[in-house]
Amino acid sequence: MTDVIDSGAAYGRPSPTFDADLVQVGPGTPGGELFRRHWQPVAIATEVAQRPRAVRILGEDLILFRDGRGRPGLVYPRCAHRGTTLYYGKVEEEGIRCCYHGWLFDVEGHCLDQPCEAEGGRHRDRIRQPWYPAVDHYGLVFAYLGPPERRPPLPRLDILETLGDDEVLTNSQTAGLSGPLVIPCNWLQLFENVMDPWHVFVLHSSLSGTQFTSAMAVAPRVSWEWDGDYGMHSVQDRDFEGKLFRRITQVLAPNVRIVPSTQAGADPNAFGAATGAIWVVPVDDTSTTGFGVRKAPLGPDGKPVPLRGAATFEGKSWWELSEEEHQRMPGDFEAEAGQGPITLHSEEHLATSDRGVTMFRHLLRRHMNAVREGSDPPGSLVGPDATVHVEAGNFILEPS
Repeated sequence: MTDVIDSGAAYGRPSPTFDADLVQVGPGTPGGELFRRHWQPVAIATEVAQRPRAVRILGEDLILFRDGRGRPGLVYPRCAHRGTTLYYGKVEEEGIRCCYHGWLFDVEGHCLDQPCEAEGGRHRDRIRQPWYPAVDHYGLVFAYLGPPERRPPLPRLDILETLGDDEVLTNSQTAGLSGPLVIPCNWLQLFENVMDPWHVFVLHSSLSGTQFTSAMAVAPRVSWEWDGDYGMHSVQDRDFEGKLFRRITQVLAPNVRIVPSTQAGADPNAFGAATGAIWVVPVDDTSTTGFGVRKAPLGPDGKPVPLRGAATFEGKSWWELSEEEHQRMPGDFEAEAGQGPITLHSEEHLATSDRGVTMFRHLLRRHMNAVREGSDPPGSLVGPDATVHVEAGNFILEPS
């Protein structure tokens, strides 16, 4: 009988697995309960009107609307009366009225009218349509899907709290720098990319050609640092035109990414503190979207200056590429969604350059464990009114 050796053949390999705690976001899961302890954006505020919208977040299907008073409402889709969907409901001054028998619910689920019942429903106050708090904030509609008694303050970032005379806040729905608005993969493999600055040097530069700028294509010297209990940032130092180009990217647990402009060296406005943030929002376990807020300068025409930041591929946008060009010049979408709907953690071989990824996963586990044990997420109340100081930005320093 010959000795068995490790040939590296694919045949007979163990069944791969993923780390459920890190990736699952449904009700009752460790990750899902952590997400539900934070306000999450569900839509751009200007796009929420009196026509009901179907939204899906953290594996839950809901109906979003704005009543005649301008208040956003987020409710369970099945009417509390006979179960038809409120997607076909009629929005009125005080709430949303079911199309089937006309029961009217306000933005907090109170039943205000039952037109087929005597006196508009003598016991209507006993009925409550399941609902979630929803508010306008930073030009987005944020919702809180967690336990009512643990509702935290709205998130506040110091870079978004003050505006100059020639600045405005702008919003977008975006899951990354390239690709569709909803990415067909788990949120974590998309989000932890922010703490992996080495991929910029390879994926966005040496392998696919310079997708950002020549300054960004320089190999960085990288370190990672904690931001108290609530997040972390990476520091990337590059030599640039006799100076030190320091780039800092930042994440706040569980899902806020703060990435400065990728146009450093090409756009004079790209240096300085970061001007915006993106909430990377799980739609469910295998699809992800995002909502961004950006502080934009006003141009001579009085309109916000468009953001320069999306990767380009030999002068083309991601949407203009052929399948062959996507293979030849992959970007974030290809690398992240290319891991599959949920990446298989048992098959990873993490190395020293992945330290930022392992640190962030450790941060997530600490926050999940705190919630599981009945506490608030660490650092959930930061500064006055939960205002967080942002470290992220592009900076030019003296080499010393």
